[in-house]
Amino acid sequence: MRVLLKASMDTEKANEAIRNGTLGKLMQETMEQIKPEAAYFTTDHGRRAAFIVFDLEDPSKLPVISESLFLNLNAELTYSPVMDVADMQKGLAELGR
Repeated sequence: MRVLLKASMDTEKANEAIRNGTLGKLMQETMEQIKPEAAYFTTDHGRRAAFIVFDLEDPSKLPVISESLFLNLNAELTYSPVMDVADMQKGLAELGR
């Protein structure tokens, strides 16, 4: 299932990770782990944030993905199922039957 992960990072924990050089490594490890289709980094409500779209093949992987972000960045995480245009069109076609 295609999922959007929104990770909103605690400012102080993220500042600390930048100062000690671990933020880039943590993000790289996360990207290698989930192999995203797309990843964007911005701010959300005044906090550093990442919006990452990836294929969640097994829901039991959520703790593995989440814990390093929780522990290292005190991040608030939201997972939302998402569709691309082809998925939406397929779903809408089903409505017409």
